Parts: sequence; C-alpha cells; structure tokens
Amino acid sequence: MPYYTYTVRCADGTLYTGWTTDVAKRVAAHNRGRGAKYTRSRRPVTLIWHHGFATKHDAMHWEWQIKQWPRTKKEAFYHDAEAILALYQSEEIK
Repeated sequence: MPYYTYTVRCADGTLYTGWTTDVAKRVAAHNRGRGAKYTRSRRPVTLIWHHGFATKHDAMHWEWQIKQWPRTKKEAFYHDAEAILALYQSEEIK
C-alpha cells in the first residue's frame, strides 16, 4: 500500500501538510470539514503537492520534516519538489 505526504493551500493562503493512504479522499475530507482541525475554518483547500512513499514511516517523516521548515522554504520546495525529492532519495531519507 502506498503512503503519501501532501500539502494543501487553504482559502486564507496558509499551507497544511499531512500524510494519508488516499490523497483524493483526504482532500475531500478536508473540504467537507472532516479533515484536520486546522483546515476546518480555512476551506476550501486546494492540493498543491503530494508524493508517494513505500512506507508509512517515510511519509510521516516527510510530513514532520516539511512542518519544520519556514514558509519560504516550503514555497521553494513546492516549486521544484520532484527534483529535490530525487536528490534526497538518492542519499536515503534520514
């Protein structure tokens, strides 16, 4: 089963990052007000990035890692995410 880390942009312009096994269902849940408490008052949300991982641990690690970054780093990452992820995965996620 694949696991995904994803980021949505909320209606107020803020970003929310999480992990899931089904991105479409999770984004729909956020938009119904059944996702994270953070997104309930910031609907609608729009998916801006997601990436699949082989293990739950890897997806949760990336969620944690992204949440540590300042907004400027997040925005730069989403701009060129696939190239950056390929770099990290070639060195093994730590």
